[in-house]
Amino acid sequence: MGRQIRTFVLYQPLFMEQKAHKAGFVSIVGKPNVGKSTLMNQLVGERLSIITSKAQTTRHRIMGILSGDDFQVVYSDTPGILNPQYELHKSMMRFVATSLEDADVILFVTDLYEKFEDEALLERVKKADVPVLFIMNKIDLAKGSQVVDKLTYWKEFITPTATFTVSALTGEGVPEVFSAIIEHLPEHPPYFPKDEFTDKPERFFASEIIREKIFLNYKKEVPYSCEVVVDEFKEDENIIRIRAVIYVERTSQKGILIGHQGKAIKKVGIESRKDMETFFQKQVHLETHVKVEPDWRKKELKLKSFGYNQG
Repeated sequence: MGRQIRTFVLYQPLFMEQKAHKAGFVSIVGKPNVGKSTLMNQLVGERLSIITSKAQTTRHRIMGILSGDDFQVVYSDTPGILNPQYELHKSMMRFVATSLEDADVILFVTDLYEKFEDEALLERVKKADVPVLFIMNKIDLAKGSQVVDKLTYWKEFITPTATFTVSALTGEGVPEVFSAIIEHLPEHPPYFPKDEFTDKPERFFASEIIREKIFLNYKKEVPYSCEVVVDEFKEDENIIRIRAVIYVERTSQKGILIGHQGKAIKKVGIESRKDMETFFQKQVHLETHVKVEPDWRKKELKLKSFGYNQG
């Protein structure tokens, strides 16, 4: 990959005894749109998860890896908890379940506006039998005693290992969360090479960047009906050539996506290419095509071909 890898390194004087190495999986869970992806990006120091104001933006389990001399944290950003309506939703919830099964530490994320509605989620968290850090996000938007009142409200439903108030957007409170994560990680050798920062291939991030631009530029059902597949990714010394197919469920959605004289899809392409060049730190040539795949969200075989068959 043509980009510099960020690695968090602790300064250790030569005369100090080497610390035991800590490593583990940290699962970030919660309802849709509470800021899980923003929080992971802050913790990792890389923009790995796409972010929009719309719920259900995250569809996969995305791992972000942060390594230091004596630690490795493997974060998992997961889809927001929901009641499945499609096969796609069922696959998304399987990602959440697997993440909880693997977890050494759980970050249970909520915000100032969410109310307790999902007893099943709390039961899953409790059954995991690992440290649970309760994260109250979006405190930058708080007024008066709103934070204290909301924390008091949640104490009726959950007794976490520790509680934190943060603004994932500004980074306020995030260092304290990181310190607690390190404290609760088990002693273990690193799970991944120290220079890796994610488990996902480059194609995945190219497709996610395009999907983010679709969420930002279109309304109603169109973004939820789109899936992006990168079927060509060729990297030369000076340029990356990417060919992506955007699948929609209906012909009418294809027309909306392309727009009058192709202006809408051109805008998506321009915005995506700019973000890709920032992400990959290399010039990008992007080619996009739109195809109709009727009711793909309901078809298990098609979902598997799109990469939703993994837990």
